[in-house]
Amino acid sequence: MNSKAKPIPDGYHSVTPYILVNDVPKALEFYKRAFGAEELLRLEMKPGQIAHAEFKIGNSVIMISGITPQMKLAPNTGDSRDVCFMLYVNDVDAAAKTAIAAGMKVVKEVQDQFYGDRTGTFEDPFGNVWSIGTHIEDVSTEETTNCMQKLYGDKS
Repeated sequence: MNSKAKPIPDGYHSVTPYILVNDVPKALEFYKRAFGAEELLRLEMKPGQIAHAEFKIGNSVIMISGITPQMKLAPNTGDSRDVCFMLYVNDVDAAAKTAIAAGMKVVKEVQDQFYGDRTGTFEDPFGNVWSIGTHIEDVSTEETTNCMQKLYGDKS
């Protein structure tokens, strides 16, 4: 365990867009060309297969991923969504209770994640998906990648 982490990590805002695309590497290159985006993080399941990446445009970080069926997220596929909002808060458990009371549906219960956040995923009445979380531990990219590959890696 590292030192006490800030609830909202340095460089992030309370609401962080999380977009879904069919081709993450191609999208990252496009955003670099179109907006001068700076790639901050790339987590690969295996070479060329990006599970999660982050880039910065101006002072805002944007998260990006490909198809994520366990969270009902996929680019333009009927019942799935192509955008998920990441909302960092000081107390995710309290925020989740408030969100549910307001009418949010639970997609994924609040729980500690291997990448250092405690998050839950919710769907609002308009079909938008929100991941609400508190950053609870600073975890290295290497450790995050290792955990991700153990959890979601090739099971064949």
